[in-house]
Amino acid sequence: MERQRIALLGSTGSIGVQTLDIVRENSNLFEVTTLTAHRNWEQLAKQAVEFNVDSVVIADASLYEPLSQALAAYPIKVYAGEQAVAQVAADDNVDVVVNALVGYAGLQPTVAAIKKSKKIALANKETLVVAGGLVMRLAEQYRAPILPIDSEHSAIFQCLIGELSPLRQLIITCSGGSLRDLPIEALKDVTPEQALKHPQWTMGAKITIDSSTLVNKGFEVIEAAWLFGLDADKISVLLHPQSVVHSMVEFEDGAIKAQLGTPDMHMPISFALMYPYRARRDEHFSFADNPTLTFAQVDRVKYPALDIAYNCLRAGGTAACTMNGANEVAVAAFLNHQCGYLDIVRTIEYALEHTQFVANPTLEDYAQVNAESRALAAQFLKLK
Repeated sequence: MERQRIALLGSTGSIGVQTLDIVRENSNLFEVTTLTAHRNWEQLAKQAVEFNVDSVVIADASLYEPLSQALAAYPIKVYAGEQAVAQVAADDNVDVVVNALVGYAGLQPTVAAIKKSKKIALANKETLVVAGGLVMRLAEQYRAPILPIDSEHSAIFQCLIGELSPLRQLIITCSGGSLRDLPIEALKDVTPEQALKHPQWTMGAKITIDSSTLVNKGFEVIEAAWLFGLDADKISVLLHPQSVVHSMVEFEDGAIKAQLGTPDMHMPISFALMYPYRARRDEHFSFADNPTLTFAQVDRVKYPALDIAYNCLRAGGTAACTMNGANEVAVAAFLNHQCGYLDIVRTIEYALEHTQFVANPTLEDYAQVNAESRALAAQFLKLK
């Protein structure tokens, strides 16, 4: 396996930090050339020095000065702003772009990297949720491989390797999130602190909230549809509280393949980076210590966001872009104690009812609908 030069977008988040673990363990295979972060300039500076990178980008341009000063003694180029993130993703000294950004911000860098035929290791599911049709067409046109980092999509990808026959359905597993044991009537009083306590996974704040509402699972359904070229009716979701079976594929002869392992993101990250090879890691799963694996149907009344996502997938166009934009605003408001937990889904519904719909959108259409959905969400939540 040849040594790969990596641009890691979102290096200070959960996926970014774990990606750097994989690089440390395999320094003979990977070299980090570029790191980006949204606001955490202190951690970004430390990472840049440790990995001796060529360049760093802080997306929040107001933090350029402290980052620049922190790296003044090093030959590291410092850039700022969201456009700079897209520019470094397309740089000639990059072989692989690991997109671990959060939300809509991940779309432009992915497109920029695809147009330079980079390999994309994708953790930013919003890239495909918002603009899956456009992104996959570009990936085919520019022959840019997209390898999923999400544990569910990595599991499906691993189950499909070597198969030549068509499949019957994908079965995406779902932990149920932090509120799975809470009765539906208690949801109206949920606090951000409650919703952030995920029983299995350690993730960033936004994705943890999305996991609790099942918005995240709905987005994974949309992402799977684009990654694997399937209609909505061939993708199902199954509640699996232990998070050991990461997802499954059922074939037309009735056979089901599943990928199992501990709830840890290092494996899917390393698989995306090293495919078709596997990393050598000191990771062992004990069936004896996990004797019970349970499965159940999802409560669609408690979790209405899942069906909303399915409806957006079936509608196509800019529907899922609207859902994502409204959700980002609502989750941020909830985390800032500016709205209630149930207001997240209500905000999504309001935006979908009032935002323009474009059936065959361009990148500019996505940007316009994204901005409109955010403005409508802020209006609905009465945010200043």
